[in-house]
Amino acid sequence: MLTARSGLLTGLVLGLAGCLAIGVVNADVKYRLYCANGKLEVDTRTPEQMQRARGQVCLLGEFDTRAQAEAAADRRGGSGAPCTCP
Repeated sequence: MLTARSGLLTGLVLGLAGCLAIGVVNADVKYRLYCANGKLEVDTRTPEQMQRARGQVCLLGEFDTRAQAEAAADRRGGSGAPCTCP
């Protein structure tokens, strides 16, 4: 009986640790507003990753939530709107 409880407790602890680890990783995600090839785009990739994927890009802003990034894009005409790099 003690072995079954120990196994269950170990599983719960490991599960909780995994959930906490996922939360820590997700806390580091940034949402960025880019001008990529002349169009506004919200993405979580780094500027280096975006440049490899899209070619000419410039970072217009960095935000903690997607809603903040989308709101910034909306103020400039919305995702997909034409843009130029400063």
